[in-house]
Amino acid sequence: MAEYRIAVLPGDGIGQEVTREALRVLKAVGNKFGRKFVFQEALVGGTAYDETGVPLPPETLKLCENSDAILLGAVGGDKWDNLPSSLRPEAALLTLRKHFDLFANLRPIILFPPLIDASPLKREILEGTDIIIVRELTGGLYFGKPKERRKNNGDVVAVDTMIYSESEIKRIANVAFQIARNRRKLLHSVDKANILETSRLWREVVNDVAQDYPDVELHHLYVDNAAMQLLRNPRQFDVILTENTFGDILSDEAAMLTGSIGMLPSASIRGDGFGMYEPVHGSAPDIAGKGIANPIATILSSAMMLRFSFQLEEEARAIEKAVLEVLELGYRTPDIMSDGKKQVSTTEMGSLIEEALYKSIS
Repeated sequence: MAEYRIAVLPGDGIGQEVTREALRVLKAVGNKFGRKFVFQEALVGGTAYDETGVPLPPETLKLCENSDAILLGAVGGDKWDNLPSSLRPEAALLTLRKHFDLFANLRPIILFPPLIDASPLKREILEGTDIIIVRELTGGLYFGKPKERRKNNGDVVAVDTMIYSESEIKRIANVAFQIARNRRKLLHSVDKANILETSRLWREVVNDVAQDYPDVELHHLYVDNAAMQLLRNPRQFDVILTENTFGDILSDEAAMLTGSIGMLPSASIRGDGFGMYEPVHGSAPDIAGKGIANPIATILSSAMMLRFSFQLEEEARAIEKAVLEVLELGYRTPDIMSDGKKQVSTTEMGSLIEEALYKSIS
């Protein structure tokens, strides 16, 4: 029996609660499909800083290096906001992405039909929404150097640098075109080529890569227009390709299409199948420990792990089907609650999805 080694990094706040439910579902998948998942847990983020003095202990990094994939809860919180940037919980996340060269972030924006009324947008705008955002994850503004504060004639100046190379753009563009080729063969590339030199290079390289995918229809959008169009007519999009900062903002905006950021999974992958899987939402310290966090994004992230790192498509679909069945039965965590539905806790939602998974594949 093949063995799948998973590094489990629950992190901070609700990360620990939602990760627990994802593991519950993964264990059920292992039992029903005869798959051997080996889970090893380690500290990361603010919790790691409190115990070790650093947000990414060497032992955690080594565990990840010896694993086949990483399942991450969430990191961060007000408690650690005043730490130096190198010691903040988010530094661990950026280091993991860079260390493992996880250059492609995949964020599906899928509207589950039972949740269509949970979104603030009108039903007629939302129906049929099915988008995947392909975000470059290891370059751009978040990683560019110099990144510093300095004095200029007695004034304090903060500097962040946006930098992209042709090779970085080319490899993420290839990922997006390959995904588009297997979907509706439609790709929108988002940039700010009317202002930014990095975006002008981005557009040039994407156009060059497009020559290898004549079956994929390519459109370019400025990021401000893309933000508006996502809310005006989301059905026009299938695959959205963009750089790091724009992708971070647009994918969070797109959460409103699904009714809650608690519904959005993500995968950060590289070419050989290794990846880190995490919900789009943060650690939400304001609701941590209350048992009301939505675990679905983390559970769906685990399904993405089965699909992209382990090539277990049937198992991934079983998880997604179980989530849909529970939503169709009217069960909701508070973030997606609506009139006439049944409110449940974090643990109850995980248990219901586990139960639905067992029934659907028995």
